[in-house]
Amino acid sequence: MAPDDRPRLAGVSRSEPFWDPGSESGREVVALGVAGTLTAVSIDLALSGRLTQFFDLCFMALCLALAALVRRRDFFVVALLPPLLMIGVFTFVALVARDALADPGDSLLQAVVSGVVTHGIALFVGYALCLGWLGWRLRRSGDLSSELSRELSRPSA
Repeated sequence: MAPDDRPRLAGVSRSEPFWDPGSESGREVVALGVAGTLTAVSIDLALSGRLTQFFDLCFMALCLALAALVRRRDFFVVALLPPLLMIGVFTFVALVARDALADPGDSLLQAVVSGVVTHGIALFVGYALCLGWLGWRLRRSGDLSSELSRELSRPSA
């Protein structure tokens, strides 16, 4: 049977990809990052009462996914997102469940710094994955100047 003779599903074209990489706006990606990070924190706190390596793995995977989802126009937003996301979420966690990050007697700033230091490897790897994927997407596109002028000439949605 030839490849074109195979039965097709109704409404499905083989030329359309299942997932369109790089089509989400920066605002949507930031919201997804916050929701994903808070979900990982919630699951980890429900299972163990502290932030463990489960959170670290989820954070690193999320950083990579956010870099893959964002459109080219909003690369700068995602390039700054991992450290801000971790600090923001750790500030929230330190306000509601300080003992998940540090000693319950620690101050808010001390708990946030303790959380960032404890999960610093996850932050470093997640940030490296994010920036590496964004850099790969920039190099893969070829002519950056024509791509930039085309993106900037589009009307914003």
